Amino acid sequence: MTLIRRLALILCLAGFASVARADQQDLTAAARGVVRVAIVATDGNQSYFVGHGTGFAVAPDKILTNAHVVELVREERNLVIGVVPSEGKKSYGGKIVAFSPGNDLALIQLDEGALPVSTFYAGAPQDGQHVTAIGYPGTVDRAQGLDLQQMVQPLIPVKTSGNISSGRSSKGYDTILHTAPLAAGNSGGPLVDDCGRVLGVNSFGSVSDGGNDAEFGFAVSNREIANFLRQAGVQFLRTTAECKSIAQITDEDARRTAEEAAQKDAAARARDEAHDAAMAKARESAEQQVISGRENAMAIAAVLLALAVLGIGAAGLNYNQGKQKPAMWFGIGGGALLLGALLTFLLRPSFSSIDERVVMPDDGQVTSASTYAPLGDNICLIDTARSRITVSDMNDVAINWAAGGCVNGKTQFIPTRGPAGEIWSRILAPAEQAVLSVNSFDPQTGTYRSERYLADAETLERAREVRAKSDSGQCSTDPQAIEKIKRMQDDLRAILPPQPNERLVYHCQKGAASAAKPGN
Repeated sequence: MTLIRRLALILCLAGFASVARADQQDLTAAARGVVRVAIVATDGNQSYFVGHGTGFAVAPDKILTNAHVVELVREERNLVIGVVPSEGKKSYGGKIVAFSPGNDLALIQLDEGALPVSTFYAGAPQDGQHVTAIGYPGTVDRAQGLDLQQMVQPLIPVKTSGNISSGRSSKGYDTILHTAPLAAGNSGGPLVDDCGRVLGVNSFGSVSDGGNDAEFGFAVSNREIANFLRQAGVQFLRTTAECKSIAQITDEDARRTAEEAAQKDAAARARDEAHDAAMAKARESAEQQVISGRENAMAIAAVLLALAVLGIGAAGLNYNQGKQKPAMWFGIGGGALLLGALLTFLLRPSFSSIDERVVMPDDGQVTSASTYAPLGDNICLIDTARSRITVSDMNDVAINWAAGGCVNGKTQFIPTRGPAGEIWSRILAPAEQAVLSVNSFDPQTGTYRSERYLADAETLERAREVRAKSDSGQCSTDPQAIEKIKRMQDDLRAILPPQPNERLVYHCQKGAASAAKPGN
């Protein structure tokens, strides 16, 4: 293989690796909130396609796009806006409710319907950061030969990748310069990071002079967008969480768990060594006490014995001299002293009493994870180091835990056996959110987890159909009701995507928070 071919292969592989960095599952989820903004002319009973751009949902019923995409609608009365989502079976009409040509932004209010909402990344884009433009480039539509009827039907948007080239912005307003390919029709579409969070709105691109010039795109920055949406009264979603993959989070969590286990083992060994040292010291102290006690007892016995001999001798002397009464008292005293000496000698501490005298060392009160008491109100705080956060907020979660797995008085969790004990879980398919979630709670450690799947419309519909077949809205201790929920869980688990988009890990503590979001 020649050197040139080798270099070409290396460059190709490098380019492939840079594209592969993005989590396609996240980009697919982000694309579900992207729409085609079609401008249609009406003339009696006939409609004519005038042009189109791209937009994305910043609220369930509001679409953000470029001002230049919809400016003709403000000038021509026979023009209307059609909003064509990326999935589903119908399109919607819309009207302009905010318009800012100064930074090329416009807001469209849907006449009906609701769409998945995009989340903005509130941090600063980094130079060289990998990005993806999502939209409806007209060049692709023409290459596919789409007619008007096909262009106003739900269709998956196109994704193109590039990198940010920071330090250059347009003169009129703050923009992000990037290399993701754009074409007419991409205008108004989102520029997203590898986790699918919006970094800006694609507005325009550089124009080649027909030579080999590289093409660049300009996206209106989130700084401009945030100010525009606030003035329009839109409460939009934003996050500052670092973009990490599920594999990266899993590897880091496994490494952290191994490190914590090693630290616990080292601490246990240190406690054992300290305990053994304290026991040896305590035994040595007990031995010294016994030896000292024996020596003291024998010394006292010797003194008593000496006094007893003197007393008995004095009694004999007084008796020989005819002093009966003093002889009697000296004799009694000598006998008592002799008995005391004997008892003191016999009752001296024995070496067998050393173990009884050892005072066990106080190892302190060791708090283990199994001491958590989950019953009642719990407030759970997110562990960002163990979580993968892409679009969710980082609010605390309030959980009221009851015996038998009833959460917040309304949702029945089901027990499963985990490595460290019983873990309770529940798969949820809420009707008001485009998400499936597997929520679990470990009452032994107070750890609450939520794995969220930003599924497509077909999967969400199937999940809600499964849930509708089961009367599972209430807590219950009835074995038949529990078994029914278990079957429903199995059916829901079978249709979940291969991996979640988010993994949120919380550590709970006793207490309640009125501002926290529900835990189910």
